[in-house]
Amino acid sequence: MEFEIGRAVIMLLALGAGAVVKGATGMGLPLVALPVLTTFFGLQHAVGLMVIPLICTNAWQVWRFRAAARDHRMGFLPLFLAGGAVGIGLGTWALTSLPERALVLTLGIILLCYCALRLIAPHFVVGPELARKAGPLAGMGGGMLQGATGISAPIGVTFIHAMSLERDVHVFAVSAMFLLYASVQLPALAIAGVMQPQWLLDGVLALVPILLFMPVGQAIAGRLSRKAFDRTILIFLGAIGVKMVLGL
Repeated sequence: MEFEIGRAVIMLLALGAGAVVKGATGMGLPLVALPVLTTFFGLQHAVGLMVIPLICTNAWQVWRFRAAARDHRMGFLPLFLAGGAVGIGLGTWALTSLPERALVLTLGIILLCYCALRLIAPHFVVGPELARKAGPLAGMGGGMLQGATGISAPIGVTFIHAMSLERDVHVFAVSAMFLLYASVQLPALAIAGVMQPQWLLDGVLALVPILLFMPVGQAIAGRLSRKAFDRTILIFLGAIGVKMVLGL
């Protein structure tokens, strides 16, 4: 009983921490929560559990920042999202066909590479023209990661972040990406025979701590410098990445 209570507390803290990060930056819920959930549930269950929270939270953010859709730099988004839909299918095949340890190891390596990239090249900027040309490939890569590991940020968010958009435009683009990925991933998991009704219920229950803690992140965003906040998250993700690579 104590173990079950302790496990529930850890999962709630992981979801709450991810919600705080998402509230502050528009991203980070799966990056923070999914590695912890994978430790307790296994990768397939964790990925399936996160689908409902991703759809709900990102649909709300897309609506909240909908005015940003008119920004001229959003021209890359349609083909980026189309590439992502194709990538989801390929990634879902990997999730159901490849050994879980291989996928967890890959996820850990991706997290470490993501942290290294953010530290090494924080000021690299992708212009609108390059974004339109490279968008479909970046979207497909992010979709493949989302389908296979439940985390697309190391490619998708990095690409959008490199465009150096204003916060509202950035949050809209990232939220549209996550919403599309999760909306395609739900039927893809069902068709692949992976999704289970209990996982959907788990996802609905996960919304409780997420909706409670997202406003906390929004409040923190106004008080903590973006640089300090990003550095804290990178340290956390780096630690999780090392844990997953080593299989601890």
